[in-house]
Amino acid sequence: MNKIILASGSPRRKEIFEIFETPFEIKVADIEEKIHVGETPEQIAMALAFEKAMAVVENCDQGDIIIAADTIVVKNEVLGKPKNDKDALRMLKLLENDVHFVISGLAVVQAHTFNKFVSFDKTKVKVKQLTNRAMKRYIYTGEVWGKAGAYGIQGKGSAMIEWIEGNYFNVVGLPISKLQSILQDHFQIELI
Repeated sequence: MNKIILASGSPRRKEIFEIFETPFEIKVADIEEKIHVGETPEQIAMALAFEKAMAVVENCDQGDIIIAADTIVVKNEVLGKPKNDKDALRMLKLLENDVHFVISGLAVVQAHTFNKFVSFDKTKVKVKQLTNRAMKRYIYTGEVWGKAGAYGIQGKGSAMIEWIEGNYFNVVGLPISKLQSILQDHFQIELI
């Protein structure tokens, strides 16, 4: 049987995948996340996910199924992971008291074959009005690091969220419903 490979070092993606008790291995995709001018946010997320999948394909056996994702936050600009405290504060100020979109690109590649599927999911998120003090305290928790848009909806950052419209797991970083459809339709693999 072909192995399932999660091409990610994200603890959140690993936790989501573990919910389904489907055996999988992790191979971290070491890529430089570059944004190309002129691409839509959806194209950026899908391209980064595909690049991550292809970065590990050489270390996989023929037929292994590689799953990769990349999540970005969009509010007038594409927000990746914050570089430092100042950048995290800038992102939180941009997002607070307004609506933004979280887009996760998803790539499913069967190693050493022509089976390659790329898609995305998009969730609308409303962040509450926040005080400067609250934003700085949140940054101080350390939860902002490694997260697009400088927040984690699954942790302390959930207190900042007024509502979401769409898939919760997409905001966490792995559009599991979309993944289930691709695995079932193209590989006859069911997560549940």
